[in-house]
Amino acid sequence: MALMAGSLSAYAQQATNKQGDGQQTFDEMTYSKEATAFRLNAPSKAKGVKIHIYNEGAGGDRVQTVKMKRTATDTWTANVKGDLKGKFYTFQVETAKKTMQETPGVFAKAVGVNGKRAAVIDMAETNPEGWDADKRPLTKSPTDLVIYELHHRDFSISPTSGLKSKGKFLALTEPKAIYYLKTLGVNAIHILPSFDFASVDESQPNVAQYNWGYDPLNYNVPEGSYSTDATKPSVRIKEFKQMVQELHKAGIRVILDVVYNHTFNINESNFTLTYPDYYYRTTKDGKPSDGSGCGNETASEKPLMREFIIESALYWAKEYHIDGFRFDLMGVHDIETMNLIRKALDTVDPNIYIYGEGWSAGQCAYPTEKLATKANAKQLDRIGAFCDDMRDGIRGPFSDDHKSGILGAIANNEESIKFGIAGCIDHPQIDLNKVNYSKAAWTNSPAQMIAYVSCHDDMCLVDRLKASIPGITTDEIIRLDLLAQTFVFTAQGVPFIYAGEEVLRDKKGVHNSYKSPDYINAIDWTYKDRYPQVFDYYRSLIELRRNHPAFRMADADMVRRHLEFLDAPQNVVAFRLKDHANGDAWQDIIVIMNGNKTAQKVNIPQGAYTSVCQNQQINLSGITTIEGNSVEVAPQEALIIVK
Repeated sequence: MALMAGSLSAYAQQATNKQGDGQQTFDEMTYSKEATAFRLNAPSKAKGVKIHIYNEGAGGDRVQTVKMKRTATDTWTANVKGDLKGKFYTFQVETAKKTMQETPGVFAKAVGVNGKRAAVIDMAETNPEGWDADKRPLTKSPTDLVIYELHHRDFSISPTSGLKSKGKFLALTEPKAIYYLKTLGVNAIHILPSFDFASVDESQPNVAQYNWGYDPLNYNVPEGSYSTDATKPSVRIKEFKQMVQELHKAGIRVILDVVYNHTFNINESNFTLTYPDYYYRTTKDGKPSDGSGCGNETASEKPLMREFIIESALYWAKEYHIDGFRFDLMGVHDIETMNLIRKALDTVDPNIYIYGEGWSAGQCAYPTEKLATKANAKQLDRIGAFCDDMRDGIRGPFSDDHKSGILGAIANNEESIKFGIAGCIDHPQIDLNKVNYSKAAWTNSPAQMIAYVSCHDDMCLVDRLKASIPGITTDEIIRLDLLAQTFVFTAQGVPFIYAGEEVLRDKKGVHNSYKSPDYINAIDWTYKDRYPQVFDYYRSLIELRRNHPAFRMADADMVRRHLEFLDAPQNVVAFRLKDHANGDAWQDIIVIMNGNKTAQKVNIPQGAYTSVCQNQQINLSGITTIEGNSVEVAPQEALIIVK
């Protein structure tokens, strides 16, 4: 290989400079009016590599074919004179065995409809007015984030949304959308895969098509179906940037969901079409390994694949001003690569947050101890992971939708929840032997833990409550929904909610809605008027967390000093944040959450308190006063008292 593993640390220092977009190994097309330079990583032993030039992004005949020359190990280059702006191109590799299909390359930055051909454009012309002045909203710590996970169609496609650009990037630029997000109080939008994916036919924009997008085609180009015109390569790029720009103006960071762990298939992937039999892991018998559960897994430990992921993340951070990355099935990637990504992104902005799923979807063909799983998270540098320990302690196990957790008054979930409340650090009051999954602390800091109770995967919270608690009433759903999110927002760590749950969304009971139609996935915004108390509670929970740093400690030692768990009955979790934790204006904060169907008494330190969360309402100015050394907590509710 032209790039050896030993050179990567040097790369991380030289190629992540703030000049340019970070491309070194994967700079496949460089445009100027005088000539366009092409470069491709393909095997030295290939019989040949060609570039085909087209006038159209789909259809039409080739207008020019150029042979590339091997100019270094596994490196092929060509220089095409003349102004190619507006043209489209493909690479075609001929191996000893066969001539591969045409491909836009692995690092196309602009493509035609459906991403089969790359486009020659001037990226500077895709910048919206004022783009150079765009700035990332500031955050002191990841624990200051409130992450809102959103699919573009879910959020805006319904007629009830009142948005004009339904299902498009531009929906998130509209004043109504911005006002809604700011009113709710979230400060980070996690957008489901928004790169160019394979499962939606962009040539049929008037046909309703839905997919989550976890089937990558072109990793470094926005998805065309979310643009107003997928046939024009610059449109999707500019509209994506407009979306980022308007969210930034509103103080909202943008987190991109990235899926480097697999491709939509192997044989037709751009990786295989440029460099066959390289980018994927195989089992001992030579078959594709399937740690992704999607038929393949990429080999992040191999130099070119590692380099690709680093350069891709840098490109999104620099060209599109992305503020964070959520790594799908991060447990498929190796630890070294993840830490190199962190190091590279630090050169752009150390506040870019990285987190991911700390697991795989199957056995990986790589040593488990070297993978970026939740169990190995202490070896990850400032990289977070989702806390399934607390999630399942609250709602029930991922393996069975019909089983509940503390929300269904199922005993012995308290320790798993306490573990999450402490940010999954070592805490002297937590018996790790009683935690459902993790038997050891897996974070160095609460900033590494994503606290959540639901996301796009599996059932949404309302559907899970209906499935796991037979005969549940609407009133009970509301009580338990609010209780569930109180666990999340009072926990140390980084809170995360699924878009629409603040208005009690459902998905008609569908467990895996990755390609379900809009009537399943779209948020019905009339629910906001139907259940105003739910939205108000979520908004107030976010306000509580934002105004009180005791809930946002980023240092493990500080958590151990200031977070004290209180003795409580079964299916009740109670804790105190004491002594002005993290400089909080409140001296003591006591949080008690009761999963039982009956009221429960909890002993507290003697004193005079003011309740700020009681009877499914939150008022930071105070609701009522409480004196004594015990309190009674209503069924299936949270009580927060302060002094």
